[in-house]
Amino acid sequence: MTWSIVAKDKRSGAYAVAVTTCAFAVGARVPAGGGLIGALASQAFTNPLYMVDGHRLLQEGRSASDVIAILTAADSGREHRQLHVIDREGQTARFTGSECIDWCGSVSAPFVSVAGNMLAGPQVVDETLKAYIAGADLEFDERLLRALEAGQQAGGDKRGKQSAALKIWTSEAFPDLDLRVDDHGEPLVELRRLLGVAHERFVPFQQACATRLKPAGMTDRAELEIHIDAYRARRAAAKVDG
Repeated sequence: MTWSIVAKDKRSGAYAVAVTTCAFAVGARVPAGGGLIGALASQAFTNPLYMVDGHRLLQEGRSASDVIAILTAADSGREHRQLHVIDREGQTARFTGSECIDWCGSVSAPFVSVAGNMLAGPQVVDETLKAYIAGADLEFDERLLRALEAGQQAGGDKRGKQSAALKIWTSEAFPDLDLRVDDHGEPLVELRRLLGVAHERFVPFQQACATRLKPAGMTDRAELEIHIDAYRARRAAAKVDG
């Protein structure tokens, strides 16, 4: 009932999960991850323990294949699950249980995996991956969203559309970007609108937040406004140059 991308951006080192489905609030139960450790997506008959225990295993430095093996070995319902993982080295691994509903399966390339179930056909994951690879020069969030849009154009979830999510981590345990569309007739259209709004103030504000290396972050309001204005100017210039 879902297809998703887990990926690592080689330029920034960021990790991400982008996902959409014909079910409510996919962002609440599919993506998990963290800065510097990796990310995963648990779908089909989602097991929320995969999110919790998978995150812990990635923190421990386990490989993507180890995470898959450990989580599924402990789960008697594993044949109803679909799971894919990217680890801190950018290696990916995938599992699709034998009871997942057709079309179900996955494809991958260096630093990215696409997996889905209950889809219109294999073209959904194929076109998602193809668009992701073709978007290497794009910003990471835009690249991920265009990939999902390509999968939707190829047929998407065969039951329809309802929710979508985009989650990106860079250097911290908390996400730099966490966007969710929980219930919408065109979730990817709404996700694109929210991404545009996020770039107006939210994204540069997040860049100024406290981190482990800069515990105070940016607290001077005038300095923050200068930072936000400079961010907007850079994006405007990039659009003109592009």
